[in-house]
This record gives sequence, C-alpha cells and structure tokens, in this order.
Amino acid sequence: MIRKALEPNTPASPLRRSRPWLAVAATLYLPGMAGAADVVLPRIDVVGEDTAARRLIPGAVTVISKESLELTQPLSTEAALKAVPGVVIKPEEESAVVANIGIRGLSAADYKTLILEDGVPVAPGLFVGNGRYYNPRIQRMDSIEVLKGAASLRYGPNTIGGVINYKTRTPEPGVSLSGRVGSHGYKEATVEAGGRSPSGDALAGLAFTEARSDGFQNKGFEMQDLMLKGGMAIGDKQWLGAKFTHYENVANISYRGVFLDAYRAGADFNPAPDDWFLTERNSFDVNHEWAIDADTTLNTLLYWSEMSRDYWRFGTVGGAPTKVVNGLTQWNFSDSVNGNNRAFERHGLDSRLNLRHDSFGMRNETEFGIRVMEEEMIDQTIRANRATPRTGTLAKDVVDSATSYAFFAQNRFIVDDRLAITPGVRVEHYEQTRVDRRKPESEGNRAETSNTEVMPGLGVTFQAAPMAQIYGGVYKAFGPALNGDALDGLQDQQLEAERSTNFEIGVRGAGERLRYELTAFRMDFDNQIIPANSNTDFQRTNGGKTLHQGLEAAIGYDFANGFSVDANATWIPDAAFVGNRYKADGALDIPDGNRVTYAPEWVANLVLAYQSGPLRTALSVNHVDEQFTDAANTVAIAENTSGFFTGRVDAYTTIDLTASYAINPQFSVFGAVKNLTDEHYVASLRQGIYVGPERALEVGARYSF
Repeated sequence: MIRKALEPNTPASPLRRSRPWLAVAATLYLPGMAGAADVVLPRIDVVGEDTAARRLIPGAVTVISKESLELTQPLSTEAALKAVPGVVIKPEEESAVVANIGIRGLSAADYKTLILEDGVPVAPGLFVGNGRYYNPRIQRMDSIEVLKGAASLRYGPNTIGGVINYKTRTPEPGVSLSGRVGSHGYKEATVEAGGRSPSGDALAGLAFTEARSDGFQNKGFEMQDLMLKGGMAIGDKQWLGAKFTHYENVANISYRGVFLDAYRAGADFNPAPDDWFLTERNSFDVNHEWAIDADTTLNTLLYWSEMSRDYWRFGTVGGAPTKVVNGLTQWNFSDSVNGNNRAFERHGLDSRLNLRHDSFGMRNETEFGIRVMEEEMIDQTIRANRATPRTGTLAKDVVDSATSYAFFAQNRFIVDDRLAITPGVRVEHYEQTRVDRRKPESEGNRAETSNTEVMPGLGVTFQAAPMAQIYGGVYKAFGPALNGDALDGLQDQQLEAERSTNFEIGVRGAGERLRYELTAFRMDFDNQIIPANSNTDFQRTNGGKTLHQGLEAAIGYDFANGFSVDANATWIPDAAFVGNRYKADGALDIPDGNRVTYAPEWVANLVLAYQSGPLRTALSVNHVDEQFTDAANTVAIAENTSGFFTGRVDAYTTIDLTASYAINPQFSVFGAVKNLTDEHYVASLRQGIYVGPERALEVGARYSF
C-alpha cells in the first residue's frame, strides 16, 4: 500500500491556448474512490507531519497550513510568507514573479535562504546564477514549511537564513473547479483532478491554473501552471512518486519604476510599457522510499529542471533619459532594446538513510545524506531595436556551469523523554566554470575555480515543562559566490564563500488553546559579499563582516466563541556592517555600523479570525518598518549617477479582509479586500520607485464533485 498519512515513520507572444487538461481531468475522475484513505507520496520533508518529531527539531519552526492558506487567500507564495516571523518581502509587483525574500535581517534583495518545493531546489541557479527568477505558484500548494536554526544544516547551500519548503498537494479522488476575479482585470481558473486504483496502491492527479491580469499600474501578465503528480507501491516496503510541472508567464514588468513626482501624484501608469519578462520552466522529480526494516529507511530523490528567462528592456535616450509628460517625470525611451536572456538546466540526486538504534544506552536517530548536482546557465545579451524587438546581434554569450557534491551526517541522542542533543556536519565541495563562447579557445575563453566548505552544527531540545520546551543551537552556514562574481572577467577572483556562524535559543509551547514561540538569534558573518555603494570593483573582493541579531515572538489563542488571534513580531536592532569599507582609491565607502539594505528593524503581523459554522473570516495586518535601500544608508529618495534610485523607504502597514462561506460540502464562495485602507506606500526601489498595490477586491468560488 502507499504509505498512509497517519502511519508512524513514515505584447508578447500569447500563451498557448490548448486545453488538454480538462480531458485529462475527466479520465482521472474515477467514481467510487472518494472513500479511500488519505495517502502521502514519498518525499523529503523539511519539518514533516509527525508532531512528536517536530518537537525534536532544534530550531524555530513555522508551518503555514492548508487551512491558513484558504483563510488568508494569498495570490502568491510571497504573500503567504509575509506573515511568517522573521520574514521580510521586498515587493516588486503583485504577482510576485520574481522572489525577494529576506529572513532575520538578511537583505530581501539577496539570496541567502534556500527555497525548496517538495524537498527539491527551485531557484534557477544555486551556484551559477541569480536564484530569484522563479517563484512557485501558490495555487498548487498544500502547505509551506519554514525552518531556521541548526536543523537547517541538513540542507544546503544558502541556508544562512534557513529553509523554505513549499509542499504541493497530493491528488484527491474527484474533480475540483475554482476561480476568482478581481480588480485590475484579474481572472484565475484552477482545475484539480485525481484518482486512485481500486486497491489504493496507486494514485495520480493534476492541478492546472491559468491566471491573467491587466495589473496594478498596467503591469499585466498571463500565466499558466500545470502539475502532474502520482505514485504507486512497488512491493510491500517500497514506494515510488513522480511529479512533472510546467510553468510559463508573460509579464509586462521591468526594473524601472516611477519617479518621485509621479509617485506623489498617485500615478497609475506603467513606467516601462514595452519591457517584458518572459519565463518558462519544466521540472521532473522522482522520489523513491524503501523501508528496509522497522528502523531503517532510505529515501532517494532524482530531479531535473530547465528554465528560460528572456528579459527585453528598452534603453533610454543618451543625455536625456527622462522627459516630462502632463507635468510628471517619465523615462524617455530610445528605439534600442536589449534582450538579457538566460537559460538554466539542473539535474541532481539527493539520497538520505535514516536509522533508529539504541547505541550508547539511549535512543538514537541517525541520518546520512549525499547530494550530487550539476547546473548550467547560458547567459546571452541580444542587441535589438524597436522595429525588430526580439531579434538582433549577439553581444554576450557566456556559459556558466557548476558541479557540486555534498555529504551530511547527524545523530540525535535522545537522552530521555525531555532532552535530545543533535550534533551534525555538512561538507560541500563545488567546482565552477565559465566559458565565453564569443572568444576562441586560443585566446583564453575559460576560467575555473573550486571550493570546499565544512559546516559543523549542534542543536538541543529540552522539555522544561509541559508548556515550555527550550531549544537552541549553533551552526556554520555558507552561500557560494556565484559564477558571475567568482569568475568575473574570465579570472578567478579568489572569492571565498559567504560564511556565517549562527546562534539561536528559544522557548515554545502549545496547548489546547494557547501556542507561542520566542526566539533569540544571532548571525555573525565573517565574509558577506555585498556590492559597494558606487564602486563595482568592490564586487570582486571579499566583503567583510556583518552582524544580524534580534528576537522573534509569536503567540496564538483560540477563544471558545469562534474567535482566534495569531500575532508575531520580529525585532532586529542589529543588521549592520562591522568595520569600515573602502573604495579602490582608498576613500571610505561604507562606514562601520551602517545598516544592511532591506532589513527593517521591526516587522509585525496580526491575524484576527472568526469561524461560525460554514463562515470563516479573517482580518490580517502586516507592518513593515522603515528600511534603507543602499549600503550608504541614504535618507532622501533620489536617482544616483548610475540610474538607480536610493533612499530610505518609510514604514507602512497594510490590512487585508478575507471571508469564505461553505454553502454545502461541495460548493463554497470566498472573497477578499486587499490593502483595505488603500495605503499608498513605496514598496521598494530600483531604477525608480516600485509602488505598493492599491486596494483591490477579489471574489471567487470552488465546486468539487
């Protein structure tokens, strides 16, 4: 049988308009199977479903449940994550095509948190290139796991902030149709379908979503997302699961935002109406689980993905990059357009052996893991013009590749029912190569570098009282210098990895109605690679020290009258550079104590929910403190000499109101008002101001049969 859930241990070119998914859904609808027990396909979880196992995790844990997602109705994974303690989102556009996630004072403009989907890395490049170009869609997610502290040592790289794992839905028998419409021409339709064999030994299903919108500020998009998922038992003790995904998105977005006068006037036009961000991704995962005996399990995951990101951006007129239209400053675009196009491919293997034994006179849980992964990125720039906007001269043609090997081992000593001690170590070795295909080999078109990191860690949990478990740990974490930095100019820049020593101590508890968690943390970087304020040569040096420390607090209570409240706050007094930074000419660039970019001192969330019979409603409040957007900690928002905007982003608070009503077990309706108070705020800065989305209304319905 497939493992039971409760068993222990266990304009651009338009998108393709074909609709084969409905036909497939019809074939998957197998009547008479609705009574089958819930099953869980084999996968590598970060937190897991076992409540007892969660209590042994020596680090802060947050799980956004399916019920919570249904209650708050997020349109993106970023919208769901913004309510997690310690998490900061740097918004760029409402559909969150590009990921900008910071944790515990790490800049939301960087990539120092590992993001997984069902245990598989989803960032296009962990070693070769930018990891922000793909964000999984929330419509096919069942829950989200967020893990911080020493327990994240089991994964890597880029676990300095922790690990985020999106868990996709397991197919259920039958067909479910849902849709919603909203402000700015938003339209979304989702079909889910599934079926099981009569014996229950096999299941399969799909989830398909199409969404489109004219977009706030006319930043429209058209998106399709497909997931095919299934699995079967192969013998009494082995299970096999497989998942295929296809995603494509045509988005009218850009690095360019509006100017300050347009922001103050409440302008709602697209600041770069001819720029397009085109993404397409395919992935395939195969997961095998073998229960060798009652105390030994081997889980092996094979994964592959490919992704393309074509980014077509118009240049501005030399000497006159801006113009005034109807009294407002706008970009003055020329007829030249650049295609900054990247294609990624990755394949890897992740295998983990779990053992339970009674060595040393106590219970032990041992895990050994290996990972082998290869990545490649083709980075091209195409010079084009308005007459032929997507074809032209190849100006850059670089291939970045990386091969990485990782080994992990930990042993959890369960001293007694109250105390568990978990030492572990992770070793990562990676080799990076860059080839410039526009140069002949005889002229030296190749550069290589390699590095090995050894990361020890120690975690402890202690049940001090029925409602008070103390946990803590210390571990080393790292993030590799990407090919573009490490091998810039076809030379080994001798960049070391970003390294951090992380400390954490906290207390948590949960009862019938009350739940809470309080965590103190410290991340001490001895080498954080952050571009300097104005000197690009700084990117080719090891950056130096930064310090991040603070507190996270979360509390929830369920009242007897149907009301519940969940609140959390994160205070990060220190997220700062340690020591002065200097330019190549010796001038001071970043003084000691300056705050890291996009790292607000305070972030707070409040969810007040009410449930009465078929009615569920929630009022969600999100507060983000002021934050700097450049390392110089510039206060006034202004354009600098390179065309990028810098300055301090003021604090803002947004409120969402959501509600749903189950008319009967098969049919429900739901709706939301996002940014209820119509807060007008600066979300972030780049080449201009990204404005936070204005108030928006959404209504929808779901029917299952």
